[in-house]
Amino acid sequence: MTIAAILKDRKGGIQSLTPDTTVAEAVALLAEKRIGAAPVLDDGRVVGIFSERDVIHCLQVDGATALAQRIGDVMTTEVKSVGPSESVIGALSLMTQRRIRHLPVIEGDTLVGFVSIGDLVKYRIDRIEADAAAMREYIQSA
Repeated sequence: MTIAAILKDRKGGIQSLTPDTTVAEAVALLAEKRIGAAPVLDDGRVVGIFSERDVIHCLQVDGATALAQRIGDVMTTEVKSVGPSESVIGALSLMTQRRIRHLPVIEGDTLVGFVSIGDLVKYRIDRIEADAAAMREYIQSA
């Protein structure tokens, strides 16, 4: 089970931001799309991630004036990523160890996906349920 298996059924594009996007604009996108984070791209390369945690942090530090700031100044810049061939378990382990909830999926220098811990857990549960159903069917047919 690889990250590519999760991405193959995805519809729609990747919601992304640029470093010059304001916090207010980024918050509007996160709210409209009902997502917790988005990759920040500069010339097509991932340079950061802007998440709900970043919103809370910059509001706590700067109050309402934070909404006018560029996300390039407040985003998370230490980006961990995975490739499409990474195992789901490996990605879950990385997310758990690093206490992160979102991972860019990068192939070469190109962003090809963006997954959340919820995506990975759902995929694992679906696979476990499918395996259990197949085992029940096999046992009943024997």
